[in-house]
Amino acid sequence: MVANRGAIARRIIRACHNLGIASVAVYSEADRGAPYLAEASEAIPLRGNTAPESYLDQQQLLAAAKQVGADSVHPGYGFLAENAAFAAAVIAQGLTFIGPQPRWIEQMGDKVNGRKLLGDAGMPVFPGSGLVEDLTKAQQFVSEIGMPVVVKPSGGGGGKAIGYLIENADSSHGTLMVNSTPIVIRSLTGVFPHNFRDLTLVSGTIGDYAALVVNSDSNLNSMADLISAYDADPSGTAIGGGSVPGGMDHLVAAMVMEAAGKDALNVKYIPYDAGGKAMAALLSGEIKALSTGFSEAVAMAQAGEVKILGVTSDARVDAFADAPTMKEQGIDTNFVNWRGFFAAPGLPADKLAAYQDAIAKMYDTPEWEAVRARNGWVNIHNPGDKFQTFLEGQEKVIGDLMKKLGFL
Repeated sequence: MVANRGAIARRIIRACHNLGIASVAVYSEADRGAPYLAEASEAIPLRGNTAPESYLDQQQLLAAAKQVGADSVHPGYGFLAENAAFAAAVIAQGLTFIGPQPRWIEQMGDKVNGRKLLGDAGMPVFPGSGLVEDLTKAQQFVSEIGMPVVVKPSGGGGGKAIGYLIENADSSHGTLMVNSTPIVIRSLTGVFPHNFRDLTLVSGTIGDYAALVVNSDSNLNSMADLISAYDADPSGTAIGGGSVPGGMDHLVAAMVMEAAGKDALNVKYIPYDAGGKAMAALLSGEIKALSTGFSEAVAMAQAGEVKILGVTSDARVDAFADAPTMKEQGIDTNFVNWRGFFAAPGLPADKLAAYQDAIAKMYDTPEWEAVRARNGWVNIHNPGDKFQTFLEGQEKVIGDLMKKLGFL
């Protein structure tokens, strides 16, 4: 039984089909009629519309597995995949949990503890501070090890941060969270059980356009060249990216090719664990083009590693004015990966106004303009209700494309 939904469930179901294994899908009332259900051997309804009412209800999932006589449960990723209690409950019911043992989920779910376990086992780990509880300790660590350093939460990422703000709303009025386009994508696919509507929308801030790039030695010099190569050999003209299928890099590539008159479903997209691995694949010739952020593309182009074939902006960007837009090449599409500030639900009006005022004043400082121009960002100042309207528009565009691609 697959204890997940959408594209995540679909990929597991397809793998089961290829291996000759019967699969059982579960679905909430809101997902009735979703494409992945038709691909499973059997589909079991769950009560409720929202994720907490259905896909996160452990008792419902365990009852469904018992009802159909499943011998194993695959959690996919997100939802309950890293929930040690759920894994233990599955095993206690006499089923196989397809994933790590509960004790490893519990121990590795905390990055500080995970680093210690690996170090104790003799595994090489990067130098780290351990848990830093105040600014003085952080400064001391930085002075000892030098810059740059990476600051990471000890447990989880964006989804955990959203959940923390919601669960601790009354005591989090002094906390702001920065998020970006993936909050929309991951909420649509169910990786995040919450979405932007569950938070206080403070303000959209900046946007980073997307770009398609090729190796600097490539014989492709324009989007027309890439489209011609695709027409001549679709399977041999792969586009790579540093995100999973259905992630942002994939959606940008699909959006561009769809606007160029091609069927996005037929575009061969190859995902890599990170942008660095995708770049290595481009340089080795494993992929013909790379879908990436414009600021990353500019850095690579200035280093002489790539040529930028097209940018998803309406006009050329001053940070790298030699890069043509998709629109000037006859491909009528634009896309911007925004960044914005969110706060806990129920934030008092005076606190919200103070945050919004500080952000508005930031735009007038020379320091901000220097950072913005250097990175090729565009100012997207849309506080409050304007931010919500912007996010709902992006949710509609991304959702429609993901449905066409079969991820919803």
